[in-house]
Amino acid sequence: MSVLNEGPVDLDHLNRYTGGNAVLNQEILQLFDTQCQEMLVKLEELANQNDLSGKGWKEITHSLKGAARGVGAFALADVAAEAEKLANDRLAAIEAVQRLKAKAGAVHLFIEQLLKREA
Repeated sequence: MSVLNEGPVDLDHLNRYTGGNAVLNQEILQLFDTQCQEMLVKLEELANQNDLSGKGWKEITHSLKGAARGVGAFALADVAAEAEKLANDRLAAIEAVQRLKAKAGAVHLFIEQLLKREA
């Protein structure tokens, strides 16, 4: 295991798709970070409204899972996969959102520090 993939984002994984292009990695990670925050806001709204039975919850958690796996944020993707299975349990959904926020926060911090190092 390299030093690059010990954090919340496996940069070796991302580099396989980008050819190691640092600028492209930065753009992808910034886009992911923005989209992730938007998805978390929507998931929190759905959880608070106990609106888990419609397509919204499942689609957003599924999208988050796929996007996180794509950039190498595997721990976040795993929590999203667990959340994707929830239905009609408001408390479990609220707890899932909190776990997602914690993992997303670690990813956000990682991306922020990476961008500062490479600036």
